[in-house]
Parts: sequence; C-alpha cells; structure tokens
Amino acid sequence: MTVSRCGISVGLVRAGPVSGRLRVDVLRVSSAVALVAAACAAIAAAPPADRYAAARERMVRDEIAAGGVVDPRVLEAMRLTPRHEFVPAGQRHLAYFDMALPIGAAQTISGPFVVASMTEQLAPRPTDRVLEIGTGSGYQAAVLAPLVGMVYSIEIHESLGERAARTLARLGYRNVVTKIGDGFRGWPEHAPFDKIIVTCSPENVPQPLVDQLAEGGRMVIPLGERFEQTLVLLTKRQGKLTREALASTLFVPMTGQAEDERQVKPDGGRPAVRNGGFEAALPDSQQPAAWYYGRQMEVVAEAAVPEGTRFLRLANAQPGRPAQVFQGFPVDGSRVGRLRIEAWLRGDRLQAGAAAAELPGIAVRFQDETRSRSSTARIGPWEGTFAWRPVDGVVLVPPWAREAILQVGMMGGTGRLDVDDVRITGLEK
Repeated sequence: MTVSRCGISVGLVRAGPVSGRLRVDVLRVSSAVALVAAACAAIAAAPPADRYAAARERMVRDEIAAGGVVDPRVLEAMRLTPRHEFVPAGQRHLAYFDMALPIGAAQTISGPFVVASMTEQLAPRPTDRVLEIGTGSGYQAAVLAPLVGMVYSIEIHESLGERAARTLARLGYRNVVTKIGDGFRGWPEHAPFDKIIVTCSPENVPQPLVDQLAEGGRMVIPLGERFEQTLVLLTKRQGKLTREALASTLFVPMTGQAEDERQVKPDGGRPAVRNGGFEAALPDSQQPAAWYYGRQMEVVAEAAVPEGTRFLRLANAQPGRPAQVFQGFPVDGSRVGRLRIEAWLRGDRLQAGAAAAELPGIAVRFQDETRSRSSTARIGPWEGTFAWRPVDGVVLVPPWAREAILQVGMMGGTGRLDVDDVRITGLEK
C-alpha cells in the first residue's frame, strides 16, 4: 500500500503467509531521507499539543540516560518515537514507564531501557541493513528506523505482524518492511545483513541467522533457558562468531522451530531462585548471573556475610527512583498454592519515598500463560537501620498463575538495603 507523509509518497509492503515465499523489491533510502521520515512520523504522531512529550522526555532522562545509555543518536531516537502508539489503548497511561507491557498473543513490548540498550549495542549506522526477529508491536523497528538505512522485520504471530505493519504505515515509517514468518529462518532474500537484533529468546543461536549476518556484522540476541537468559553480542569475524555477555535478561521465548528444538523445559511445580547468594557473575563482569534489569545495585564482597562472600547492595537517595533487581521463574498455580520467601537483609536509614507505601520490600508478580492477567504479592516493607537479620514470609499463588517475576528493591524508598541468600520454596496445595 502507499502512504504519504510530509508530501512524500512511499510504498509499504506487507508479506504473505508463512508458507509462501516473499520477494520484496525495496528502494533503499539514504540516511538523510530516513531521518526526515522519522521526523515526519514524529510530527504526525505527536502534534504540537502532544500530551506525552513531557513523559517521554522524563523517560529518556531518568530511565534511559540515567541507566547508562550514552549514544546521542539512540537517545534522540527514543525521544522521537511515540511509544504510546505501539501499546494497547488501555495501557497508554503506562507507555513511558520503564516496564514491559502485554500486547496480545502472549507477547510483550520490551521496556524502553532494554530497547535503547540493545539498540546502542547494535552500533547502528546510517547505511546499515538490519534484520529484526520479533516485530511484536513494531516499537523496536520504529526506534531503529531513523538510525539505519533499512529495517527488515519478521513476526511469527499473524495478528501482531499485521497490527504492527498498520501502525508503522500510519506513522510513516517508510524504511521498515515487515513480513509474517518464523524468524528462526531469517530472511535470506535480503541477506546479508549488517546487523541482526533478536527480541525473543531461543536456547541457542539459529544457524540461518549466523549465515545471514555479514562479515564484520553484529547480532544482539538473548540466549538460554526459558527463565535464565543472557543478552549477548555476537560479532562475525572471518566467518566465525565472537561472543560477549552483556547482561542477564528475560525475554519471551522464540516460538516455532526454536521452541521445537528447546532442550530444557521449565517445571512450574518446582519454583526456585537461581544464584540467590549472588556468588555467580557473568563472564568478565560483576553483574550477578540470573538476575536482570538491575538499577542502582552492586554486588559487594565482604568477609562476614550470611552466605558465601558476596551480597547485593541496593541504594537510593532520590525518592521514587528505582533501585531494584528482578528474576523470573515458572510456577503452576494449579499445583503450588503458596510460596515461601526467605532472605537475609541489612538496612541503613531506610525510609519511605515520595509516598508512604514506597518502602523497601520483596514482591512477586504472577502472570497467566498469556501474560494478560497478573497480580502482585509482597513481603515487607522494612525501614530504619538494622544489622543482618533473616526474613521469612509466605504469599498466596493464584490458581491461574503459570509464571512469576521476583522483584527485590527499594520500591521508591531511600537509604541502603543489603540482600543475601534469597530463597523461594513452592508449597503444594
């Protein structure tokens, strides 16, 4: 179909079904045209009275730049991209918080910091041809559009792929081409790609993606088990991949052939915490393995600690600012009725943040199998100053729950919280 923005008409091509072979002839646009297209899209989506502008600027300043993203082009792309246009209408009030949101088909739109960080690691250049696996809502493709020459994006869920194509067309993103298909196989018709970004997690790197990555190209991809993944940067040199572990993470699984080949299946009847003593770290890093999306946290070594020689420290001086870490795990609410949560804590001047409820604690967010239903249980909160002490609490598991996310954090409070030997035990019904 043809869409027009700022007086320029362009073609946006929708792919056919999974079983068909798609061939699309696309006129590559220059970097200047791509940047103009993004600006036009921003104008179309964000009129002068854009009520989301202040929230978007706060998100970039307080969540993305403060979280460590420094590339000015990436930061500007995050400012330009109207995330609220890519989430369901009922979720728009949450669009500019740093959180994943459900978009249907058991999929989510990634949090803004994750999108910005992955984009920065990709090192996008104006001439790049980029392959994205997992179009989802289309938000990641929209962020990439002003930074590269062309984005080819594949989505396995037809309903999501069609909706994303309509959204991208409506907003005028002319250098993004989408299709419905299994991303495991890549898009050989347009290979090789300078960069590949994967927004869903296979257990191992799909070989077709390796084959379609250009020499010297970069791939950012989450790899590993369903609830224990590592975001890695792969670089192709002399036909071989070099690997750098970036961070622990949690993405929705890559479905299709990747899921068929998965060797480790989650057992929701045996929920547990990995690396609860924070002794294991990612290679060549101080980041704790299995824990992800940490903010204002560090792993500290100390002689006298409850377990091992290391513990987690969370500290916050600005009320309301996040200081936290997460871990996902499977839990089957039809088999497990309660979770026992144990940990050792030490507090230093812990007090409420902007609201009385903003105090350090441990929370568990339960989700159903489609991630469309959720509820949160919590133990704590804690305040004041105290030496190492054990805490022990029990929370109820909803019968519809199939997975959960554990959050250890300041919850907007201020002070310093040290955490060690975190454990979860499932209590059967």
